[in-house]
Amino acid sequence: MTWQSPISPGVSWYEAAVEERPAYAALDGSVEADVVVIGGGFTGLQAAYTLAKGGVRVVLIDACRFGDGASGRNGGQLGTGQRAEVDELERQYGQERARALFDMAENAKRYLLDFARDHQIDMEFQPGHLSVTHREREEKAHRAFEEAMRSRYGYDKIRYLDARETAERLGSRHYKLGLLDSGTGHIQPMKLLIGLARVAAATGAHLHEMSKAEAIAVSGGKVRVTTARGTITADRALIACNAHIGSLEPVTAAHVMPIRSFIGATPPLGEKSDVLPGGESVADSRFVVRYFRRSRDGRLLFGGREAYTADSPRDISEHIRRQIAEIYPQLHDVPIDHAWGGSVGITLTRQPFLREVMPGVTAIGGYSGHGVMLSNYCGKLYADRVMGRSAELDLFQDLKVPPFPGGPRFRSALLFLALTWYALRDRL
Repeated sequence: MTWQSPISPGVSWYEAAVEERPAYAALDGSVEADVVVIGGGFTGLQAAYTLAKGGVRVVLIDACRFGDGASGRNGGQLGTGQRAEVDELERQYGQERARALFDMAENAKRYLLDFARDHQIDMEFQPGHLSVTHREREEKAHRAFEEAMRSRYGYDKIRYLDARETAERLGSRHYKLGLLDSGTGHIQPMKLLIGLARVAAATGAHLHEMSKAEAIAVSGGKVRVTTARGTITADRALIACNAHIGSLEPVTAAHVMPIRSFIGATPPLGEKSDVLPGGESVADSRFVVRYFRRSRDGRLLFGGREAYTADSPRDISEHIRRQIAEIYPQLHDVPIDHAWGGSVGITLTRQPFLREVMPGVTAIGGYSGHGVMLSNYCGKLYADRVMGRSAELDLFQDLKVPPFPGGPRFRSALLFLALTWYALRDRL
């Protein structure tokens, strides 16, 4: 029987492509720990690994299987810098703080690549990323961004692409210009997730799948997390549920909201295909971003549909095929072997959310589609802070991330209206 996540529609190609997806036993009984981690994605597992490596007793629980959330189902693109643009960060926090946030993201990138190499995790890293736009009027802004990266941020791996080179690298004339970032790339996220869980367990972290946190409370200086089959009592807790916070903790739920994104995978296109001949990943300038790349075996992995309700659309494959055909008309009838979706945790400002939401209880999330590298690094930095090794995570502590308006009753409806408006602007 093929496992299908209760929280995400469709079996992903990532899952289908792995030889083994180890299972971890559900929590059965009550236990004590120094730190309890809620959420078995990149943030939670990386925190559990780093804590266990430092000799800290850590217990991690997840409501489903590791990888059923965004960590195992995302677009696989690493990115450069923070999700928010550098000019926006400079306006809010000044150039010095913006540079520190950029450097933190570069540290995150290096850490992830080094971690995979050191632990022999074949996450299928492929270098290169293209940021493309269909608006010719953005040439000045793109050239200014390239110059800012070089002069103010010391990053010389981004260069401007004119219409001709953009078309050559894409294998399509759909976009007018772009930027090539040779200092980043893309991965197979499920392979990283499986490898990370394996390493965390081998290091001594106690990992439990199918163990939903039903309640969290603080009393007498201790944190107690209740599941259906047991209770974990600890000195500290990390909430790393991201888009799947639900009703567990209201402060996080007010600041991190889920949107659903969907991806389709074609069969291998073959060596003669002119689609992305250099193997880069791509993201475009639409508000509802279209993101795509070639896998190691030559499949086109294309994401572009979003939904702002709890319901999953029934036409994932056909909708994605139509979007593919807009960019690559020669693929108008290409089969979609796998189509899947999942929830992405976003914040109002697209800046990560970090807060002590209860005494001894820290929440981290809201990576807003930029979490492959940031989520891993934030897990490490949380563990480092617990052990008194680093204060780098404090860069996120006072970011100006407001709650979504509308309160518990209306915030989902207001988010739907706002994002639908921006999606309409994309079409117009």
